[in-house]
Formats: sequence, structure tokens, C-alpha cells
Amino acid sequence: MSADVRRDRTAWALILGASSGFGEAAALELAGVGMNIVGVHLDRKSTMGNLERIMEEIKAKGREALFFNVNAADPEKRREVLDAFTERHGELGEVPPIRVMMHSLAFGTLKPFLADTEEEKLTKAQMDMTLDVMANSLVYWTQDLVKRRLMGAGGRVFAMTSAGGARVWKTYGAVSAAKSALESHVRQLTLELGPLGITVNAIMAGVTDTPALRKIPGADRMIKMALAKNPSGRLTTTRDVAHAIGLLSDPKAQWITGNVICVDGGEFVVD
Repeated sequence: MSADVRRDRTAWALILGASSGFGEAAALELAGVGMNIVGVHLDRKSTMGNLERIMEEIKAKGREALFFNVNAADPEKRREVLDAFTERHGELGEVPPIRVMMHSLAFGTLKPFLADTEEEKLTKAQMDMTLDVMANSLVYWTQDLVKRRLMGAGGRVFAMTSAGGARVWKTYGAVSAAKSALESHVRQLTLELGPLGITVNAIMAGVTDTPALRKIPGADRMIKMALAKNPSGRLTTTRDVAHAIGLLSDPKAQWITGNVICVDGGEFVVD
């Protein structure tokens, strides 16, 4: 990260899904290169200990940690988070304070489209919820950041996609549709945010052993297949992805936008 970002203590990163997996790793990486962190997460009391550890690590890096335990797909909660951030940040001045937004929301229904019983198959409500949380919410958060002038020239928007957006898995239909929609949203946002100097990219991680992956039926088989074909001989880690986001957040990466960027050690290109 360039020296100007390191000196600018008003720079913030907004991480949606900040309490585990890719969001956690990105929060720590971006704090390490000079950004304060706004984290949005949805956790039960039993997992709050991990969140407290993350916040302490951010503070140990000399950065602020402002976290909200809310549903990121709820329009009212989105408003509350941005209101609270604006109030705490104080006078915005000429430089928009949020340099990076990362969308890493992994909450959807894992059911097949067709099944023997009504209880086993995907419903309309579940399909709608999955697309709203994992895809459409990217658009709504971006709209509000721009409308409130919290992000401007030099801003970065990242969205976590997966190979599942182009490939199939028995129970992954709704999530696959959401990932496809997410990538489409990235392309449209690239067009509309380009004149404002804001870049937008989707990050496609290789198979990574995260809590979200472990919720997918057949996750162990996915891991085995990835290990067998990855040219690097190992799984992708959340730190691999966080390092890439750190690099792409540098001002020198301004011309990289509108892409689906694989961070996978070459896994996706191998049959």
C-alpha cells in the first residue's frame, strides 16, 4: 500500500461479512496496510468471542474498529450503520472516507430445485432471499455509499464470487444463481461508477476451507477434488485472498476494473 494511504488515518474499509472467512482476513489485511475498519456481521452470542479477537487485532495495528451485529441485507439496518458511521466520523470534508467496500455475505439456501417432498426442495422465498443477500445487496450498499458521498474517486468495490457461478453442484442452485447475478452487478457497476473513479471487481477464490464452505453438502469431496487438481498442490487460504485485495486496493491498481479475478493458484483453469 502506498505511503499516502498509510498516512491518511481517515481512510476506512467497509467489510460486509467481517466476522469470519474472507471478510475477517480482508479486515485484518486492510488494517495492516493503513485502513480503519467498519465491519458488518451477523453473529450469535456463541461466536462473539471470535469477533472480539478480530477487533483487538485491528486495534493492535493502530486502527479503529467499528462493528455492527446486524443483517446486512435489511434496508433499515443498512441505513442505521451508515448513519452511525457518519455521526462517528464527524465532518466528512472533501475526501470521502470509505476507500474500500468488500461484499462477502455467505448466507443462502442450499437445496435442490427438485425433490421428492415440498420440504426438501427450494422455495420461492428461499430463492429470493439468497439472491437478495448474496447478490442484490451489493447494489444497494453501493448506491447508498455514493449517494451519501462516502466513497469517491480512488474507491474500490470487491465482491466475493465462486466457480459455482459457472458450474453446478447438487444443492448449489440458488447460490450459483446469486453468484452469476453478483458478477453481472459487478459489470454494470463498473460501467456506472467508472466516471466517478471507483473500480469494481469480483474475486473468485479457489476452494477455501471456511465456515461457509463447510455448510455445503459434499464439502469434503470439494476439498479433495481441489487438492487433486490445484497446480499449487494446496487449497486457497483466506489470507491468499486478503493479500490480493490489499494489492488491488493500492492506487496503482486504478485501471483494473470490471473483472472476475481468480485467486486460486491456477485451480479454475485445470479440468
